[in-house]
Amino acid sequence: MSVTADSVVLKAFCHRFSDADLLARALTHRSAAMGRAAVSGGNERLEFLGDRVLGLVVANLLYQRFPEEREGALAKRFVALVRKEALAGVAEDIGLGPHIRLSKGEADSGGRANPAILADTVEALIAALYLDGGLPVAEAFITCYWEKLLDQASTPPQDAKTRLQEWLQARGHPLPVYETLSMAGPAHAPIFTLSVSVEGAESVTAEAKSKRDAAQAAAEAMLRKLTT
Repeated sequence: MSVTADSVVLKAFCHRFSDADLLARALTHRSAAMGRAAVSGGNERLEFLGDRVLGLVVANLLYQRFPEEREGALAKRFVALVRKEALAGVAEDIGLGPHIRLSKGEADSGGRANPAILADTVEALIAALYLDGGLPVAEAFITCYWEKLLDQASTPPQDAKTRLQEWLQARGHPLPVYETLSMAGPAHAPIFTLSVSVEGAESVTAEAKSKRDAAQAAAEAMLRKLTT
């Protein structure tokens, strides 16, 4: 871990890691993993854990912040707060990109600005905070950076699939049709490719780490296509 990286992380998290190797692993993308780290896929295992810690803390924040809202509204807020774009935005806020360890090929192709890589690294860092300092440390970081995201929307956001469906219904068109085209990658980290088709337009495909996210990404792409 470089002094620069450590100082950035310390400033962002207000936490000095007692296990420097844990922090280094959190910042290591699978493309740069070697030796024992290669077995665990760089920071992928930490990413898995961090996703769950983030979900718990964000769910609690929403539960406490919006006591009058029903489950459906809270769920919409939750999806917006844990999606790739929100995580990538936090990564940019803390200046994380330059400190992610990538292979030369991944770095040369723009990996340090790749929203998926930025989002995954934030999840891995949340897990590292949890393992090194416990839930209070991870919760303090999440609360700090997600509170302002909570403040940005006074009403629950609509997900892309809902917005696409309502756009089509308002114009008398049939509902969109989603189809899973493929699933690739290892069982613990699959990549799903889905398509969405609507009447009168060419289908659109998207990839993500879950069917839900791939469908949302495809719907978002279709909305842009139909409205621009």
